[in-house]
Formats: sequence, C-alpha cells, structure tokens
Amino acid sequence: MALQTVLKTCADPINRQILDLLRTSSLNAGEISSHFSVSNGAISQHLNALKAADLVRSRREGRFIIYELNTSVLEEAVMWMYSL
Repeated sequence: MALQTVLKTCADPINRQILDLLRTSSLNAGEISSHFSVSNGAISQHLNALKAADLVRSRREGRFIIYELNTSVLEEAVMWMYSL
C-alpha cells in the first residue's frame, strides 16, 4: 500500500461517499452511480482511482462488475495515523 495514494484518494469527497456506500454491502457500478448526480463515466473514474489505491476490489458476476471495500488497506492507514 502506498499511503500517499490512499490519503490522496480519500481526500476526494465522492470517493469517500463511494467508500461509505460500500461499507454496508457490495454494489455494482450502476447501483453506485444511482446515488450521485454525476455521469457514469465520472463514477467509473472514481472507481478506477479507488481500485488503483487498493481501497476497492472488483469481481465479475455475469455481466456486472461488483465492487467491495478492501478493509485491510484502510486498517493499515488508520493504524499508521493512530501511531502518530
């Protein structure tokens, strides 16, 4: 995990809202997109940034890509911040 990438990605409010949505359940891109007033393309870019930071994992189920929270990366970041 590159802590700088995680923190930079979490600085974006839409990324934080997506993480909050995924906190309770795994969702596909359409389900995530329905919570925002931005384009599907913009949500895709946010999901790609979250995946690049390893904050989100994805898996294919049929014709859908399901996104879920990767809590281990978040735990590492919180542990580092807590150690300060």
